[in-house]
Amino acid sequence: MNWMGGLSLLLFWLPIFGPLIAGIVGGYRAGTVGRAILAVFLPAVLMGALAAGAAAYLTDFMLWGIVAGLGTIALMLLQIGPLLGGAVAGGLAARLHERWGGHNRNDGAMS
Repeated sequence: MNWMGGLSLLLFWLPIFGPLIAGIVGGYRAGTVGRAILAVFLPAVLMGALAAGAAAYLTDFMLWGIVAGLGTIALMLLQIGPLLGGAVAGGLAARLHERWGGHNRNDGAMS
């Protein structure tokens, strides 16, 4: 989750390819497709809960907190397409690398 979030922030200026690259790297680092998908959706839900709590606290009205939380989740899920695609691809690549190419090319090489 940290890799995806950090790379998404660093590559925000690349409209489609930034989240795609962040998803691929984060999915590969997650190791499986299930953990990669969890790492994609968990920040959206957590940010929505944080926005809901902050808005409810600042306005002293729970309805505004619910509206702010749902709005935040909706905005974050709108941008999740390339990140999710990259995360699935990265998770699959990690599983394939583990299964078929789990050894390093430079294992026997001299430095």
